[in-house]
Parts: sequence; structure tokens; C-alpha cells
Amino acid sequence: MRAGPLTATVMLCGCTAACLTWSSTAPRVQIDGSSTVYPIMEAVAEEFGKVQREVQITVGISGTGGGFKKFCSGEVDITDASRPIKPVEIKACAANDIAYIELPVAFDGLSVVVSPLNSWAYEITVEELKRMWEPPAQNTITRWNQIRPSWPDQPLNLFGAGVDSGTYDYFTAAIVGEEHSSRGDYTSSEDDNVVVQGIMNDENAIGFLGFAYYDQNRNKLRALAVDDQLADNGQGAVLPSPETVRNGTYQPLSRPLFVYVRDQSLQRPEVHDFVHFILTRAGPLVAEVGYIPFPDPLYQLVWERVASRRTGTLFEHGSQVGVSLEALFHEEREGTR
Repeated sequence: MRAGPLTATVMLCGCTAACLTWSSTAPRVQIDGSSTVYPIMEAVAEEFGKVQREVQITVGISGTGGGFKKFCSGEVDITDASRPIKPVEIKACAANDIAYIELPVAFDGLSVVVSPLNSWAYEITVEELKRMWEPPAQNTITRWNQIRPSWPDQPLNLFGAGVDSGTYDYFTAAIVGEEHSSRGDYTSSEDDNVVVQGIMNDENAIGFLGFAYYDQNRNKLRALAVDDQLADNGQGAVLPSPETVRNGTYQPLSRPLFVYVRDQSLQRPEVHDFVHFILTRAGPLVAEVGYIPFPDPLYQLVWERVASRRTGTLFEHGSQVGVSLEALFHEEREGTR
């Protein structure tokens, strides 16, 4: 059963009185996009509101795909995304004369999780995950022992991100080998909290979500160590953690998270100040909400894209598994890409 996209919106400000007295002419920053990146944007917006109380900030959650639809039609100033912009979205923005600057802001380690009630699965290979999730598995791979004979002959209940989610796109690219390609008979939602609720009390459930949602629910979920046997890196099965994501050993499910800002919006002081706030203050807030901050020099490289108004994307073909952001930035700086 598929759930529709979540379209909640949260308004944030420095104090309750300000929320009640904003006028229609108050400076506004409108944001929409990924439920994965939402905790970061919520935290940044709340802190920004404490020092810029006159600015009205709205943060919506309609999924990465839904956010890009609004962004490329000019409805919002900023969209946050758990994957890079797709070629079809690049075309949509171009058709509406929307120039944008791409800002990676944090690392994430997509976490494969089960319920603590599950007594048999503690690690899994990429090949086993592919066998679970690839399109031919639909209505065919339905029992745990079909994945590994030593696992029980019990139903395999799958949970994951909705198809408008960047988390879904990255997971399918990394595991199945093709973005936006998977079986369709799983319980999906654009809201990671729904995935948590579905898995936590079901011993037969398994699913995937962003690291922050796993980290915040360690008493309700258990992460599986992932073994990327094809990479032949000698690491064996690796659990997601800030250390393994940052040092590149948790593969292929480590990825960057993004913010995209309209170049035209960036000319407004409140948007410029908010973006500067993200890139100079995000590190501790990213860690606070459970994701993995960049080292300071990498945030400086990202800020250089803003300062020089460098529009466009470093990811012309969409998600790239195992990418080095530092290498991409240096290639861009040297004009080799």
C-alpha cells in the first residue's frame, strides 16, 4: 500500500508574539522539500529566528520530488533534497527561467533497520538487499528464508520511502543499480516517522530510512550492518555511524544531503542571510539532529559557490554512489568538469 506525499508546513520564528503579529509585508523565506533533510532545516530555521525575529520562515515537507516541483515553478525560495537534482528537474527549472545554486550541507548514512523483536538478522549483504528490492522480487520474494536459507520461513514485510522521496531514489540507485527502480509491493511513506512506526513492533519487518531517524529511535529499531561484497574493501559488514559515514567505510549507502536556493531569491537580504547562516552554523545543528556535519573546509568550499554565484549542479546525471564532494569541488574550481 502506498501513502500519498506528506504536505505538512511548519512556521518558525523567534517568539510567539512575533508569530502572531507578522504583517503581510514581513520578509519571508519559503522552504519545501525532503522529509529527511527537514530536521536540519527546522533546527536552522529555529536558530535563525532567534537572531532575525522579523523574518518569517516556512518549512514544508512534500518530499524531494514534491519540493523540486514547487522550486522549479518558482513557488519557494529554497528546496531541500536528499538526492541531487534530476535532469528532468533541471529542464523544468530552465523552462521557467529558474537559476539555482546547489549547496551540499551534510552527510547521511541510509540505515537498513529491523524491529528489536527480530532475533535472526544482524547483518546483510548488498546482493541480498538487491534480491529483496529489485522489480522481479515483487510478489515473488515474500519470505525471509528466500533471502538467506538460515533465516526463518516467515513473511517478509518491507517498508521504505515513497517514490517522490530522494531517499528512495538514492537507495534504488545504490542497491538495485538503477534510480527509481524497485518492487512496488511495499509499505511506503514520504514521512520517515511512518516507516519507524511500521517496523518497530513487527518482527518480520525490514526497511530503510535516513540515519537521523534511526539514531533518534534506537530504542525502537535495530540497524543491520551492511556488507558491500562487490566493493572488496576488506571491511566486511559495517554498521552506520557518524564515523563510518564520514570515513567512507559505510558503503554504498552513504550520501550527501542538499539545499538548493533560487539565484533570484538569493538577492533578497533575508534569503542571503539565511543561506549564510546555514553554511556557518549548520555543523553543530546537523550533529544535534542526528546527521553527519562536514568538516569546516568543505563548508567553506560550499560557501564559495554562493559567493561567486556559481549556478547549476555538480551532478548532471543525478545520484552518484560513493562520490567524493571534495573531488567534485576541486574539479569545478579547476575547470575540469
